[in-house]
Amino acid sequence: MNIQKQNIVIIKYNAGNIRSVNNALIRLGQDALITADFETILKADKVIFPGVGEASTTMKYLNETGIGDLFKQLKQPVLGICLGMQLMCSYSDEGDVSCLNLFTEKVRRFTLPEPNIENIKVPQMGWNQITDLKGDLFDASLEGQYVYFVHSYYVAKGNDTSAVTNYILPYSSALQKDNFFATQFHPEKSGIVGEKILTNFLKL
Repeated sequence: MNIQKQNIVIIKYNAGNIRSVNNALIRLGQDALITADFETILKADKVIFPGVGEASTTMKYLNETGIGDLFKQLKQPVLGICLGMQLMCSYSDEGDVSCLNLFTEKVRRFTLPEPNIENIKVPQMGWNQITDLKGDLFDASLEGQYVYFVHSYYVAKGNDTSAVTNYILPYSSALQKDNFFATQFHPEKSGIVGEKILTNFLKL
């Protein structure tokens, strides 16, 4: 699907999946700018906040650089991915840290069931389903589709939940509130389904 060229910014910080997100956007015909410049971020049509790493260390960096406060000024659609989603929540067990509080949900660590009859492992690595979809990132064709996850911490279900995934327990695999959107899974690594979700974001 052809989408009009947009001014898309990927926030540059110590995240591990920036290039793969950028490559996914290139496949959709978009040229994103990877930057930490505040004025450039504020003027973007869309902002993407990727993340692979540790929550407390990253929050320390965001607070020290002022990027954390910048989020409160953003009025355009913003998409957080993986750790980006967790940092947009109110709190994370990972490092016992207060986060950006853009979403009210909290981030908890997966606890293995006892006895672990099915030999479930943490982190969750691989493909899993998204269900109970609502909001602007999803349409009916995506209900029950499989997307790619890598994470040891999960976002509890709450008022902002827009997709649910079940691994050990049902949790929020996507969130939406106002102009803020987020996915625990990696749309950039989720094939055609992920491209559809990114396309829906770009069409906002």
